[in-house]
Amino acid sequence: MKYDQISNRLFIENRKKFTSQMKAKGIAVFNSNDIYPISADSTIPFQQHRDIFYLSGIDQEESILVLFPDAPYEHLREILFLTETNDHIAVWHGEKLTKERAFKISGIKNVHWLQDFEKVLNELMTYAETMYINTNEHYRATVETETREARFVKWWKEKYPAHTVAKSNPILQRLRSVKEQEEIDLIQHACNITQKGFRRVLSFVKPGVTEYEIEAELIYEFVRNRSKGFAYTPIIASGNNANVLHYIQNNQQCKAGDLILLDVAAEYANYSSDMSRTIPVSGRYSERQKQVYNAVLRVKNEATKMLVPGTLWKDYHLEVGKIMTSELIGLGLLDQADVKNENKDWPAYKKYFMHGTSHHLGLDTHDYGLLHEPMQANMVFTVEPGIYIPQEGFGIRLEDNVVVQSSGEPFNLMRNIPIEAEEIESLMNTPMPA
Repeated sequence: MKYDQISNRLFIENRKKFTSQMKAKGIAVFNSNDIYPISADSTIPFQQHRDIFYLSGIDQEESILVLFPDAPYEHLREILFLTETNDHIAVWHGEKLTKERAFKISGIKNVHWLQDFEKVLNELMTYAETMYINTNEHYRATVETETREARFVKWWKEKYPAHTVAKSNPILQRLRSVKEQEEIDLIQHACNITQKGFRRVLSFVKPGVTEYEIEAELIYEFVRNRSKGFAYTPIIASGNNANVLHYIQNNQQCKAGDLILLDVAAEYANYSSDMSRTIPVSGRYSERQKQVYNAVLRVKNEATKMLVPGTLWKDYHLEVGKIMTSELIGLGLLDQADVKNENKDWPAYKKYFMHGTSHHLGLDTHDYGLLHEPMQANMVFTVEPGIYIPQEGFGIRLEDNVVVQSSGEPFNLMRNIPIEAEEIESLMNTPMPA
């Protein structure tokens, strides 16, 4: 891995929190992700399943974590299963984790090779009454492939039909949404890398560059700072491309007078940052562009203040909608008649701001979190309002990442990334040192 080793204290604490929520005589199994094929002998670069990483720190394929806090013997209460390495694997792919290395990473003493899994599980199931299976229940999940986790669940149900079934995901949704300080520090590190990429781009952009050249500048800066790269597929949308919310072609030339909407961010140690900025190709915003820009910035700043303990997701977005409606009226994009006659299920402001304002952030860019429950301290959210005006040829989105505090306003993890229009103009027009 490119990142510095994370203290295993984080993973030990995460397991304690999870097992404290399990039923008596419950056992939980977590599988790593598959390495997915492209075709021939090509594969997609491996990405670890975030749940097994959250609970163990293990970032290797074909790994299994078993948690059984009520096991009659202490050595059976936490077990890791790893693929046994050998000289052939070491020569062709590099060394895999040894048992000793896995212990240092995870804090788990009992490490077996994967070939022993079924034998050990068979013993554990004689002591257990409930199996916690790990299904994906994120509100935005659309899973079309059969995962390693899904194959395990199918196999286990056939082999052990007499056991009660419980779900790990509701526990993880709550636990993962509230971050430990070590996790906040890792997200901050990802934000710091994102800052470096953004500042690099500000000195690079000028009329005639292409969106993909900007993408190349960003990935260079991210990787040289020990990130695997983008936390999600980057959006580099110049001109009217910004009005396509998930524009990812990034293949157009940036023209003088246009704006570029950048929705790009780095990951670090599997933790995501998530940034949006909108910058002028020519280094200066037009009067109208700045007018809309500052309206979006005001909405972002006001929305941020509402991310406090006790806030309900639904109420938050209703209030942001009211603020956005006022700004759109001020910009001449809506009038009082539009608001009076609006469809309450799709308010008038949705014509220009059609997506949500915030989502949980962490190991996943759209991280775990139960939206019907009140916000809590140490949850991390994005704040990302936008105004999209196809008829005027531009769209603007601004996005920061903030931590909910026990008291006071949220802490902005992107506080050092330029966002004021005047600062962006100044940086874009400052000559690079010779």
